[in-house]
Amino acid sequence: MTGSRRARIGTAAAFATVGAGVAAVAYGGLYERNAFVVRRVDVPVLPAGSKPLTVLHLSDVHMTPGQTRKQRWLRSLSDFDPDLVVSTGDNLAHLRALPAVLDAYQDLLDVPGVFVFGSNDYYSPTPKNPARYLIGPSGMRKRVPDLPYELMRAEFRAAGWLDLSNASGRLEVAGTTLAFSGVDDPHVGRDDLDSLPGAYADDDADLRIGVAHAPYLRVLDAFNVRGFPLVLAGHTHGGQLRVPGVGALVTNCDLDRGRARGLSTHRTAGHEPSWMHVSAGCGTSPYAPVRFACRPEATVLELRPVDSPRN
Repeated sequence: MTGSRRARIGTAAAFATVGAGVAAVAYGGLYERNAFVVRRVDVPVLPAGSKPLTVLHLSDVHMTPGQTRKQRWLRSLSDFDPDLVVSTGDNLAHLRALPAVLDAYQDLLDVPGVFVFGSNDYYSPTPKNPARYLIGPSGMRKRVPDLPYELMRAEFRAAGWLDLSNASGRLEVAGTTLAFSGVDDPHVGRDDLDSLPGAYADDDADLRIGVAHAPYLRVLDAFNVRGFPLVLAGHTHGGQLRVPGVGALVTNCDLDRGRARGLSTHRTAGHEPSWMHVSAGCGTSPYAPVRFACRPEATVLELRPVDSPRN
């Protein structure tokens, strides 16, 4: 092969690679980030003989005022008639996004619910080099919270939702007693693991559920050691950019990539495993408005008795 022919082939391959990259970014930015999906997951976690419960898990909405398509989709989720709503944080992505969030949640605020906040409920997004996410968790420089998180907290609490920011509480949901404990966002060091109750507290509850925004291993270990059969988290965006056949490239925390989204288990030595559901979330940062092979999602968790057959 002559040198000139090799050069032409190399140039063509380079153009093809660049073209494929541009096409993938266009697909992920123009289509997939708005291709919302609802996933259904069965979790055999309730005591034998219990009535099943439908839990809507929402996370990482990252709302801006103009995202009307996302707002309409979120409003439609009440059609699933959840018994409980769990929000694992990062609702906001703009200083004036709170009215849009409240309008989007609308009928869901009439359903029993619990919530924790993520860093993007406190701090407005700033431009970052996306390549940093391939190196390790993004972190956040110290700054004063500038988003209306206290107003959002007040609105959620006024609707009857439990605030689980380093706190615990109980709800009676469809005849089932649920005990909850949560932590504020571990990604920015706001978690207080000492606030979690000791192992097997609330023994009269039918189910204990742990809630956090970011699924850092120290938090998962704490919930598991303290005997929480179910843990719910978000933050990872499911990787946001996934490679078919490979999966998530990053989790933006110390959780392994294989558990970046969906249902799995977490176990520390000497303890029974906890079920863990990590939501891939339904939004992105305004400065990285793209998803690939990782559609924005909400999850309907069907909590069923441990002795019931799988659907």
